[in-house]
Amino acid sequence: MSTDFSRLSLNTATTKKWSLEEAINGCVQAGIPAIGPWRDRVAEVGLDKAAALIKDAGLRVSSLCRGGFLTAIDPEGQKAALEDNRAAILEAVALGTTELFLVVGGLAPAEKDVVAARQRVAHRLEELVPFAVEHGVRLVLEPLHPMYAADRALISTLGQSLDLAAPYDASAVGVAVDTFHVWWDPELKAQIERAGRQNRIASYQICDFNLPIAADALLSRGMMGDGVIDFATISSWVRDAGYTGDIEVEIFNQEIWDADGHLTLETLKERYSSLVQPYV
Repeated sequence: MSTDFSRLSLNTATTKKWSLEEAINGCVQAGIPAIGPWRDRVAEVGLDKAAALIKDAGLRVSSLCRGGFLTAIDPEGQKAALEDNRAAILEAVALGTTELFLVVGGLAPAEKDVVAARQRVAHRLEELVPFAVEHGVRLVLEPLHPMYAADRALISTLGQSLDLAAPYDASAVGVAVDTFHVWWDPELKAQIERAGRQNRIASYQICDFNLPIAADALLSRGMMGDGVIDFATISSWVRDAGYTGDIEVEIFNQEIWDADGHLTLETLKERYSSLVQPYV
């Protein structure tokens, strides 16, 4: 079992009941060198204090979650989305990360035209990229499992994300490989290879896909090893594609949220050591 945790990062969603300061302290105590904060945790303490807490703890920020939700039909909604995403870009700069996750959004209320909705994502991205480039932040397109297409992300595959990123330089728009969302895709190996050739892999996020699906499908993410995902194979594909960045553990699971956070981190480290790290 490996004990190399140099690339391991805690996404703060995994320890939902912890404040940002508690998550930072947990990382320090567990020897986890990086953290991926969610914007709500940052907002609770204020941006400047959040940045100071992370810096003083000696942690690096692997990414910021999240921007996106770009599918509004009405001009007011489109304007609000752009303003929120520009704010998120500035937050990423203040926190010291170059990677901002985008969950692109689902159908607008009462809408059924998925093609038009995806086109609106492309239009909003075109408006947003120059601001991100100006501030040195890469927009990270995250495909979500198809069960979230209607309400959260009309982009369901790594291939779709790469197509959406194609008009832009890889330093401006990248993609995330999140095992929960993409493990099922029969084109996954080829699309990871494609992303590697284009230098677009901006993040590798890991958690398992648990069965049965929870009543709230958002909470079906599990600790590595508890579900159906072949981490050795996917991790080796990501490795062979040239990705050498941080590996974030992001879990939405009520039982894990209810557990002691320090025990969660110890389990996380054990599973990472045996199931992921040897293959990356």
